[in-house]
Amino acid sequence: MPHFFVDSKNINNNTIIISDEENYRHIARSLRARAGEKLLLIDENQIQYETVIENINSKEIVCEIKNSYPSKRDLEFDLYLAQSPLRSDAQLTIMEKATELGIRAIYPISTDNCALKIDKQQKWQRVMYEASKQCERAKIPTCFNLTSLDEVLKQNFDKILVFAERDAQMSLKSYLQKNPIHKGEKILVIIGPEGGFSKTEFDYFKEKGLPLISLGDLILKAETAVIVALGDIIYEYQG
Repeated sequence: MPHFFVDSKNINNNTIIISDEENYRHIARSLRARAGEKLLLIDENQIQYETVIENINSKEIVCEIKNSYPSKRDLEFDLYLAQSPLRSDAQLTIMEKATELGIRAIYPISTDNCALKIDKQQKWQRVMYEASKQCERAKIPTCFNLTSLDEVLKQNFDKILVFAERDAQMSLKSYLQKNPIHKGEKILVIIGPEGGFSKTEFDYFKEKGLPLISLGDLILKAETAVIVALGDIIYEYQG
């Protein structure tokens, strides 16, 4: 069932009016929806609406609400990613898959071995928005502008995990057994570029007292490491 974000101000009693240009164009023109078809809508309060199209005219789409309930498409903790962006389309894959895995926000970070020095925040945010619609996310995650590790670490996080292919101190499982994630906590995952973090950056992490976490003995591409790291954290929390 197609899924779209709506504003609660456009909800009146048992009816939702879709009149913004983007949603209207997508539903009426791209999908060529007709009266009687179903739409799944969600507002900024994370309320999901199962609706049926009553009417489509030249300016708006009128939907009747058949059922509504709080969305469950969210994690019980806030998961953030600080990641050194890649030059290829692999970066778009990271944005898409991180969104599917429930990330709250992504901080693209400029590192010593970073392949991309150009800020593509608007393009990345668009990918995350579209991915949110496709996987029925309750909230659209945020993509921040390209920044530095120093700036990211000025934010308040309950746990910060640096995933490293060398100099790792422990496995993720071992770390979370001693430091379990609790509901409502803010967790930051830091993953480097294809060339890995530099010695200077590893020294920086050690000076900050940040745990260096291993993803195992296999060597993973940067985009694979993001998916595995986020997925493993969710698995360990739910387990």
